Amino acid sequence: MKLEHIGIAVADAQKSIPIFSALLNQDPYKTEVVDSEHVKTVFFQTQNCKIELLEATDEQSVIHNFITKRGEGLHHIAFEVPDILTAMEQLRAKGIRTLNEHPKAGADNKLICFLHPKDTNGVLIELCQEK
Repeated sequence: MKLEHIGIAVADAQKSIPIFSALLNQDPYKTEVVDSEHVKTVFFQTQNCKIELLEATDEQSVIHNFITKRGEGLHHIAFEVPDILTAMEQLRAKGIRTLNEHPKAGADNKLICFLHPKDTNGVLIELCQEK
């Protein structure tokens, strides 16, 4: 596995873009709305991984719930896997629960699956595979 991206929940992506643009000395390379997740994503490419800003598009979004409960900040860490189905099966065999039974479409042309944070020391982990 390699670190693919770090997801950061933000209340307003347009206000956060200048902050991360200044920090990373670059503009985002991609903005995308994932309707099924009720989220707008903004991606920055760094040398070693991507930074993904996540803004809720409505109150049904897990990002809306996250920010309401915890405020803005680190939401998840994503690892790229060569075969997401195999990775999910191997982790389940080791007692790590997944939050979704099957991979689903995510942003940036990825199939994704989240691991239960209670099984990963309180950190939300995303597995992702290029479609």
